Amino acid sequence: MHRRIIAPGALAAASLLLAIPASAASFSPGAPGIGDPYYPAYGNGGYDVSHYDLRLTYQPATDRLEGTATLLARTTQDLSRFDLDFLLDVGEVRVNGAKAAFTTSGEHELQITPRTPLDKGASLTVVVRYSGVPSSKQAYGFTSWHRTADGGVAANEPEAAWWWFPGNDHPLDKATFDVSVQVPDGTRAVSNGTLRSTTRPRPGWTRYNWRSAKPQATYLATLAVGRFDLTTGTSDSGIPVVNAYSQDLGDNAGAARASVERTGEIADWLSGYFGPYPFDALGGYVPNTDTGYALETQTRPYYSPRQFANGSNVSVVVHELAHQWYGDSVSVAGWKDIWINEGFARYAQWLWSEHEGEGTARELADYVYASHPADDAFWTVRPGDPGPENQFDTAVYDRGALAIQALRDAIGDQAFFAVLKGWPREHAYGNATVADFQKYAERVAGKPLAALFDTWLFQPSKPAASASAARAASVAEAPAAPTVRPKSWQKIAATNDVHGHGHGHGHEHAG
Repeated sequence: MHRRIIAPGALAAASLLLAIPASAASFSPGAPGIGDPYYPAYGNGGYDVSHYDLRLTYQPATDRLEGTATLLARTTQDLSRFDLDFLLDVGEVRVNGAKAAFTTSGEHELQITPRTPLDKGASLTVVVRYSGVPSSKQAYGFTSWHRTADGGVAANEPEAAWWWFPGNDHPLDKATFDVSVQVPDGTRAVSNGTLRSTTRPRPGWTRYNWRSAKPQATYLATLAVGRFDLTTGTSDSGIPVVNAYSQDLGDNAGAARASVERTGEIADWLSGYFGPYPFDALGGYVPNTDTGYALETQTRPYYSPRQFANGSNVSVVVHELAHQWYGDSVSVAGWKDIWINEGFARYAQWLWSEHEGEGTARELADYVYASHPADDAFWTVRPGDPGPENQFDTAVYDRGALAIQALRDAIGDQAFFAVLKGWPREHAYGNATVADFQKYAERVAGKPLAALFDTWLFQPSKPAASASAARAASVAEAPAAPTVRPKSWQKIAATNDVHGHGHGHGHEHAG
């Protein structure tokens, strides 16, 4: 038997090594961006959010917002630190009940260091207490918070969340939402989903409690506070409808109501093409903002009053409701996949035009094709990967819809309408790419489609007209004016009003 003598210093060192978890070296900060090449700083790595609980108080007179956000998440790596996308002033952060250190970095990053590192796959509860004046905050030289005479509105794409709640701001990380907002009597708080209850917590104040029960991208979350009139109803398919209209819409009030009040009818009609409506609530809201665009905020689209300046505009309602399937339920995996959102929403407008007897989808496609000569810059924008500077260019909408008509011509109506309805079912509440859509269409059609997709979505030049459109196109491209404009075109084109933030995008947007 041999005795081994260990020196005291070595024994202490060995004890220290035993006290350090074997995996300690693997803990690292989450990435400050989720990996989108268009917007490298948007979203974050290291965790995945499952639910946002937002409890807010908003004072319209001062535009001051105070809130507590509770995020339920799970780590996707051994995590020493992580970021949230946010702009307002933070007073306290807690991670799994313990106070956490925090600081800000970059244009919109809230950097959080928990008291102890987090193992991969661990449950994560993050509580952020914050306050501030959203209209005073800018990132990249713009704001997505619309100050109004009677309150404020958060609605923009691809970013709006930073101005009113902290989060993982990219469509890849979708979550459910509870939004509870306390506002002074005489004003209302409008958000996504179903209005679960209203309460009066103290004299002079009312709290509105909204719930989005299906996964929702952060940019699709919306908040509007102001003097709103609400209408309620139920679609023929049984979906509750809540619409909200600012009391200050002036001459646009009648046209706005005449359009948005058809929401239930339109959603039921769209379900004939896209399958059952994917959410448990419907509606829309028109605040008294001075923007020009509309946006597909989930279950309750945002409409600028300017969308109704020339009269009723049911077509824009069709566009935003089509997004509930194409863009909201099935969201982009990356912002370069925007064609799946905008091309199909535009094509839905063409189908509605046909339904209303104001021009068939074929006629509208021929008109768009003929309206842009081969040397028009319109054809240099590639809808399948337009780049951030052209993400909401007219070509993404109109050339994008032409690509869909070309697909219909190539595979025939039976397969085409099977694709329209099957795609939202295949990827419900998830994310997908243009490549995923091509593969799905090929599977349904039973034929290769790579050349068609490349020609219509990725080549910076005017494609040859599809065979079934050739005769009409050859007439339309004569030196005289293009083919007769379908009656519905003015309303359809109006939805090309663009975003106002302009941080390098150079666009306004119609959602």
